[in-house]
Amino acid sequence: MCDYENQNYERVIGESKRVVSEFLEEANLKRGSLVVIGCSTSEIASHQIGSFSNAGLGEAVFVAMYEELKEAGLSVATQCCEHLNRALIMSEEDAQRFGYEVVNVIPQPKAGGSFSTAAWKHLEHPVAVEHIQAHAGIDIGDTLIGMHLRPVAVPVRIVHPMIGGARVVCARTRAKYVGGGRAQYNEELE
Repeated sequence: MCDYENQNYERVIGESKRVVSEFLEEANLKRGSLVVIGCSTSEIASHQIGSFSNAGLGEAVFVAMYEELKEAGLSVATQCCEHLNRALIMSEEDAQRFGYEVVNVIPQPKAGGSFSTAAWKHLEHPVAVEHIQAHAGIDIGDTLIGMHLRPVAVPVRIVHPMIGGARVVCARTRAKYVGGGRAQYNEELE
């Protein structure tokens, strides 16, 4: 482990769990929904994105968040870095359930990112896919996950939007409103 992890490991795990807890409380997601997570371990360690990839930190944050999301009955996809064209890592079961085409690549800390490398290590039967439309997302360190969300994204405000030195931005999605002034809408699709 690097010095950063030795000094801050437990704090980062706690912050990761707190982010997920606050996110779940505000996002109101249904069981089985897909959550995309983008994570820069460089930003968590207070470095510029892409400059301080840290496998141990990626694993600590992934495991902490994944356990919380899995317990809530949610599926998880992780966004790889630009060196893998922002491919995503998810379980083969979820890729099949959502109808996503599998592509052939295995993430590494410097080509895919430490967080997605950890996902590959810890998910049962991990696969990579190129495109998803997640129901919600957590962006740790300005990784720009918006391209992987369904078309209408709504910000989810959390009280503690930091993990280490990284800003955290969360979103959920909702069904599009169609029609005009006389249209009625199903509030359950919010």
